[in-house]
Amino acid sequence: MSDKTALLLLQMGGPDSLDAVHPFLMNLFTDRDIIKIGPAFLQPFIARRIVNKRAPEVTEFYRQIGGKSPIRELTEAQGAGLQALLGDRFRAFVAMRYSRPSTIDALAAIKREGIKRVVALSLYPHYSRATTGSSVNELQRVLKEAKADFEIIYVDRFYNHPLYIKALAGKVIRGLQSFPDPKDVQIVFSAHSLPQSFIDEGDPYLAHIQETVRLVMEQVGEANHLLCFQSKASKVKWLEPSTEATIQRLAGEGKENLLMVPLSFVSDHIETLYEIDIQYAEEAKAHGIKRFVRTESLNSDPMFLDCLADLVRTTVKA
Repeated sequence: MSDKTALLLLQMGGPDSLDAVHPFLMNLFTDRDIIKIGPAFLQPFIARRIVNKRAPEVTEFYRQIGGKSPIRELTEAQGAGLQALLGDRFRAFVAMRYSRPSTIDALAAIKREGIKRVVALSLYPHYSRATTGSSVNELQRVLKEAKADFEIIYVDRFYNHPLYIKALAGKVIRGLQSFPDPKDVQIVFSAHSLPQSFIDEGDPYLAHIQETVRLVMEQVGEANHLLCFQSKASKVKWLEPSTEATIQRLAGEGKENLLMVPLSFVSDHIETLYEIDIQYAEEAKAHGIKRFVRTESLNSDPMFLDCLADLVRTTVKA
C-alpha cells in the first residue's frame, strides 16, 4: 500500500470533441441534482428529446471555441501545479462529473497506485447541491457500488479563502488597468445561475457568491459593480438579473466600458470562451458598449494554486 495521498480534483468537465457534445449534454440533463424533469424514471427519455433539440446549436458553440472544451487540460494542469507545490507525498487525479475521466476512471487509477487516502477537492468555490453536491454524490455512489475502502477527506468550498479572494481581486485590478480611465468602468460579476427554488430550499450558493463579491471589492476599492447570472437552462424561475438583461440595461443607461468578471468558474470553458467572449461581447457591441473586457480566468494562476495547496494542507492536518 502506498503512503501517498491522492488529490482528487472534482470538476464539471466538458466535451473533448464535437462528437462528445451529445453524450456530455445527456449526462448533464439526466442528473437530478441539477434539474428534475418529471418523475425519475421518465427523465432519461425527456432529457434525450431536449438534448436532441439542443445539441446541434451547442455543437456550433464548441466549434467556435476550437471544437472542444479545454477544461480537462486546464484541470490536469492545476493538478500538476498543485502536486508540485505539495511534494512527493501527493498525487493528483481528475474526476469530471459529465465527461472523461469520470469518477470511476479516477478511482480506478488511484486504486492501481495503491493509494488509500484521498482528498476530494471540489473546484467549485461556492457550494451548491448542483455542483459540488452532485460531484460528491457521484463519488459516494461509486464508492458504495465498488465497496471501496478509501479514506476520503472532503474540501467542498473556498468562496472566502483569503488567497482565492486575493487572486480574483488581482484579476479585477489588472482588468481595470486595461481601460484608459478605470473610474469610467462598470464591473459586472457574472456567476452561473441556478433555479431560484434551490435558494428557497436552503442552498447556500447565492450567499457564497455575494460574500465573494463583497470580499473582492474590499480589495479592489471603490468602483461601480454589480452581480448578475448567466447560463439559464430551463423555463423555471432562475436567479436574476440575467447577464444579457444587465448588459442591455447598462447600455441603455449610457455605460460604455464593461469589465466582465466570471464568478464561480475557476477555469476557462464554454461559459467564458463562448458565452462571455463571443455571445455577450457581440450583444454589448450591438447595444452600443464601446469597450468590453473579460478578466482572465484563474486557471493555473500561482496564487490560486497556493490557495488550493493551503486548503489541502489544512484539511490533511485536521
